[in-house]
Amino acid sequence: MRKLLTVFSFIFFFVPICFSQNKTLQERLGYPKDSKLLIIHADDIGVSQSENAASISAMEKGSVTSGSIMVPCPWVGDIAAYSRTHPKSDLGLHLTLTSEWKYYRWGTVSPLSQTSSLVNKNGFLYNDTDSLYMKGNAQEVEKEIRAQIEKARQFGIDPTHFDAHMGCMFGSPEYLSILIKLGREYKVPVLLNKVAFKFLYNIDLDKFISDKEVVVDNVFMAQPSDFKNGMVKYYTGILNNLKPGLNCILLHAAFDNPEMQAVTIDHPDYGAAWRQQDYNFFTSEECRKLLKQNNIIPVTWREIRDKLIRN
Repeated sequence: MRKLLTVFSFIFFFVPICFSQNKTLQERLGYPKDSKLLIIHADDIGVSQSENAASISAMEKGSVTSGSIMVPCPWVGDIAAYSRTHPKSDLGLHLTLTSEWKYYRWGTVSPLSQTSSLVNKNGFLYNDTDSLYMKGNAQEVEKEIRAQIEKARQFGIDPTHFDAHMGCMFGSPEYLSILIKLGREYKVPVLLNKVAFKFLYNIDLDKFISDKEVVVDNVFMAQPSDFKNGMVKYYTGILNNLKPGLNCILLHAAFDNPEMQAVTIDHPDYGAAWRQQDYNFFTSEECRKLLKQNNIIPVTWREIRDKLIRN
């Protein structure tokens, strides 16, 4: 009898664990098994007043669910103030090791004496990832990224997730390991997608993650050809063909005003006009209708963090 009870105890203890492990990510978040979940995510917050104002507007009045902040940039104080007065907002960190604009540049948060491999002769972060990967010391990368996270926390920002500006921490195995380690340490999800890492960076993500990481099934971001063909067409196609799972659209919302035009001067891609079109679509009634018609459920990184990482 005692053996029989032991067997039954094992079955009742073991089966629920197996059942939980076999749940889809949607079910783990509390949604139906085949739900189409979508994070609509605004990058580059903090880079300018225009970027901040448009991104906040798109989150408050439009369909954008999430955004990420560039801590080294001049307008970080503005978005930090918003974060403190809107503690439920979904704001992560767009961890930054590059500075791509022609005249509008920034350096490290850490002292230059501690991060000299990450900057050019003028003390600015490199304007491309190739230079960063070639010259950037991994220990200095970790020091700088930690400094950005801690500065954000000092500002009162409660990061909901980490991602990387221009994919700056994705193309190097050493940097990627640092990013995933810091995500675990601070208990926040990191933007990860197996297909993108394989085809863009030739990295097998399975070698870096455990079953504790949240992996996005599909990530979408407009390319120059999409802008040329029309952003409404591009985003409409994504929403009409979205698959079940956890999906993420990366966009860049800003107003096409003199400030943003000056920031992006001589930079034909991801410029002020591009960012205005991103804002226009994701604050439109058309976008809302497409989400509803396609049974798409908007979700946030905060929800993922609190339900799956910190539960």
